Amino acid sequence: MLVSEDALPFVIVGFIIAFILAFGIGANDVANSFGTSVGAKVLTLRQACILGTIFEIAGAILIGYRVSDTIRKGIIDVSMYSNGSETLLLAGNVAALSGSCVWLLVATLLKLPVSTTHSIVGATVGFSLVAIGIQGINWKKIALIVGSWFISPVMSGVITVFTFWIVKKLVLKRNDPFSAGLKLLPIFYAFTTAVNAFSVFYKGSSLLKFDEIPLYGVFILTFGLALIVTLIVHFVFVPRFKARKWPSEEKVEESPDGSIILEKGAKPDSEKTPLKEKNPHTGILIEKDTNIDVMLKEAKEITPNLMPNGKAMNNGTSPQGSITPLLYRESTSTFSSRKLLKDNFDSPVSSKDSSTSDLEKGRELLKDDPKTAKLFSFLQVLTAVFGSFAHGGNDVSNAIGPLVSIWIIGTQGSAQQEAETPLWILIFGGAGISIGLWVWGRRVIKTMGEDLTKITPSSGFCIEIGSALTVLVASNIGIPISTTHCKVGSVVCVGRYRSKQNVDFKLFRNIVLAWFVTLPVAGGISAGVMAIIMQFL
Repeated sequence: MLVSEDALPFVIVGFIIAFILAFGIGANDVANSFGTSVGAKVLTLRQACILGTIFEIAGAILIGYRVSDTIRKGIIDVSMYSNGSETLLLAGNVAALSGSCVWLLVATLLKLPVSTTHSIVGATVGFSLVAIGIQGINWKKIALIVGSWFISPVMSGVITVFTFWIVKKLVLKRNDPFSAGLKLLPIFYAFTTAVNAFSVFYKGSSLLKFDEIPLYGVFILTFGLALIVTLIVHFVFVPRFKARKWPSEEKVEESPDGSIILEKGAKPDSEKTPLKEKNPHTGILIEKDTNIDVMLKEAKEITPNLMPNGKAMNNGTSPQGSITPLLYRESTSTFSSRKLLKDNFDSPVSSKDSSTSDLEKGRELLKDDPKTAKLFSFLQVLTAVFGSFAHGGNDVSNAIGPLVSIWIIGTQGSAQQEAETPLWILIFGGAGISIGLWVWGRRVIKTMGEDLTKITPSSGFCIEIGSALTVLVASNIGIPISTTHCKVGSVVCVGRYRSKQNVDFKLFRNIVLAWFVTLPVAGGISAGVMAIIMQFL
């Protein structure tokens, strides 16, 4: 029999809980990988799920085993479970999976992106404290991991802001950002490819024999792939971008009475179509692509004069002598027509909603040039894919690390776990993560991509590359850092760098609070499960 009779119940239960945990990781953590891309409207939710499925599993296979070894053997001293105590370690790993699984599903239900690394490490410490006390824990490794929790969001944020600063100086602030972006596009692709290729081949998976590639071979493969990508982008994609026919640019005009008119590809009057929407306070029928002079006349006739604070004045005239509302077409992508109409015709917002209103107004000003946005959209897809790849390599260990420990102990009967992480278990963990993304991923995707800050393709690219670089470096040196901390740190830092009224700090506060309680909550649940199991051993 492959698995001993005593270990079989733990193996069966362990596989079930590990799959549920992987499901929760997919719903929570993988959403961090693609939340920015979906939020920037670069990918649809379906496209994000397809790409996530492919590259989560690929990352798990190629670089996941190293961090898996850290999770299952680096947090606690497994040698203390030798000499007949292997069953206790089996029970402990089941408890660790249980504690992490419960907390992660609760956090996902609350739409809070939490660290699965925090969760599994806390759960591992929790069962070990119950099993053999404080002496069974590798406190130096715990300190290193705890330090990385604080360092990773700061490091990722700094790298992201620096990357965005470069993009802003070299592309976004140029007179012709589209042409500047085209010139640098091959370099952006080459850099992204080189970073990720090096992480795959350098000390790579022994299962795929990548660890046998000498250092010079790693450099040849890395820069060779980067060169191939550069040539493809330069000779294929750049000419296509140049030859593409782009929609007419928006024109901003000002009417004689000071009203602002935003137009996008003017149409003859005969082709104008009304927008069936009436403001409830003024009774004005707002039409899309209507004649501006007629609209002005109707507005002046129907709307009462307005004071500067927005309140209606029934007698007398306004300080300006006439009302000059902000007029525009709803088809424009520069402003939100519904919101601007409410600003001009509705009553003022209450103080309760003022912070939300300021946040929305601040985000309205953040936009990329339409052509440049399209340019970065393709690039963000690549960085999102690599972010998913990095996540598969780093966080699959959270789901399958304890499971690998259960499997090896059950098949070999030794707590030392000398065998390599089996490839099929890595695939098992990647599959569970992918299913979680498909079924429940949209919850945290909305938090990361839309609610926390406004993300455009240019900032989204920088967020992806900054956080992915941080995670990939950590994965290659065997430190199980939090991808959640990296991504949230990047999102908040670049969002605050772009505008003071861009980041929802109330939501950020709730996320940070969830981070702090993750380790003790997961550890407490794990300790409770371990105490119950020990009653039956």
